Amino acid sequence: MLTVLNESDHRRLVENWQRTVAAVAEAAVQAGRSSSEVRIIGVSKYVDLETTLALRDAGCHDLGESRPQNLVAKAAAFQRGSAIWHMIGNLQRNKARRVVELADVIHSVDSLKLLESIATYATELHRTPQVLIEVNISGEPDKHGYSPEELLVAWPDIMAVRQLPVIGLMAMAGLESSGDVARQQFGAVRMLRNTLQERYGSKLPELSLGMSGDFEAAISEGSTMVRIGSRLFDGLKSQA
Repeated sequence: MLTVLNESDHRRLVENWQRTVAAVAEAAVQAGRSSSEVRIIGVSKYVDLETTLALRDAGCHDLGESRPQNLVAKAAAFQRGSAIWHMIGNLQRNKARRVVELADVIHSVDSLKLLESIATYATELHRTPQVLIEVNISGEPDKHGYSPEELLVAWPDIMAVRQLPVIGLMAMAGLESSGDVARQQFGAVRMLRNTLQERYGSKLPELSLGMSGDFEAAISEGSTMVRIGSRLFDGLKSQA
């Protein structure tokens, strides 16, 4: 059942979106970059379909989901082409087909086997989702993704999967990381991306780094996609 957003919640959602756009633009300016270099991925995993539609209508056309079943359900309810869907959470191979059918960008490719499965389904479905390779930059054992050392070794095999456009890297700062530590971790991802480009000639324009609590640090280190969720829905009574 959909939650009916009242007028106050609609207004608050629009205000939250506008404040977030302004904050991201300011962070870009502070980093000596253009605001057009940073895309905001609205992480709609926190809210229901109606609120997700309202966020899109407020101006957020890049929408991110962390659970495959939620992405499939919401994307199927939208008119095709009315939003850009990002799969940002862990993806198992047995759920990849439906995600490939509907997602435009898959941020969380954490193994060669998953990449190959996505490529197989993409060929079958005549789809070409863009993909990013997930890096476990903090080294935390409960996080998914390649370590930097593993990725450097695996990259030739990743490049060999030619059916898919690999456009960059995705990572999260450590759970307890903040401030300078988070910035150092984001900087390490940027340097890893640069090494891959220089060593293998890969073109990797995108860095999916930063969330609601650390997007400023991520932007300062070159992030081109920030995954913002909780601050967009702060204060909505219907989501309390």
